[in-house]
Amino acid sequence: MVPTSVGSPWLGFVIDRERRLLKARKARFATRRLGESYDAYCRGLLSFAEFDARIRGWIAHAGHGDTWGLREHVLEAFILRSGDVPGKPPRG
Repeated sequence: MVPTSVGSPWLGFVIDRERRLLKARKARFATRRLGESYDAYCRGLLSFAEFDARIRGWIAHAGHGDTWGLREHVLEAFILRSGDVPGKPPRG
């Protein structure tokens, strides 16, 4: 039996009395996978719709926990800037 102070693992989260946190290894995995998707999108290998679906899927999964700061931290690396869109010249 695991003490309640440690929390119980469940579907990629660690649940305790007061909060539901995403497991650290799941956050690292998501960061790596989303980074690969972002690079593929920037190289034109992935459509915007596919990239957007992956981002929204992860946000929906992570949103089931107390992860506002984590989501902000992970997603700040994927802000689209001019020049990131395949086939279009940078503005400016």
